[in-house]
Amino acid sequence: MFSGIVEGMGTVVSIEQEKENYHFTLACNFVDELKIDQSIAHNGVCMTVVSLTDTTYTVTAIKETLEKTNLRTWEVGSKVNLERSMPMNGRLDGHIVQGHVDQTATCMKIEEVDGSWYFTFHYAFDKEMAQKGYMTVEKGSVTVNGTSLTVVNSKDDSFQVAIIPYTHEHTNFHTFKEGSVINIEFDIIGKYLSKMMTYQS
Repeated sequence: MFSGIVEGMGTVVSIEQEKENYHFTLACNFVDELKIDQSIAHNGVCMTVVSLTDTTYTVTAIKETLEKTNLRTWEVGSKVNLERSMPMNGRLDGHIVQGHVDQTATCMKIEEVDGSWYFTFHYAFDKEMAQKGYMTVEKGSVTVNGTSLTVVNSKDDSFQVAIIPYTHEHTNFHTFKEGSVINIEFDIIGKYLSKMMTYQS
């Protein structure tokens, strides 16, 4: 489990395809603290460390992960938001994040407002999935590229988030452009509540 509080950014240093799998090797400033089998969220995608060197580590993405996330857009040099799993005695500074990306969204607009930024994202709306909790709500939580954020201007197929300068600098939000594809994970609590509602008489 994660909290959506990004620890830092990693840099993709190599990409290797093996059949339908992709092996991504990244460098980050806490490589020396990692171990094999450790879970790390990459732009919100939970993946397992499969190998290590003194300066890099490697994770593997299977076909399903590649199809549901923005990992296919990664290139050598791409900046990736990273978060290690939350310790049981840690503070939940963000919200409950599983590291299971629900779908991708596209950045439609970036507005700078007095030193902060508003990002507008559009995603494919599915009424049946929305009834199961795959949606945003005003002032609710959403995870964008692994970053826990508060939703503003929630609509059926789009939402906005407000980004302060610290978050803009210390996550890969500063690399976003109009047309950038990002990962979103909807709030797990909303999914459970929606499921429970289907059993009410």
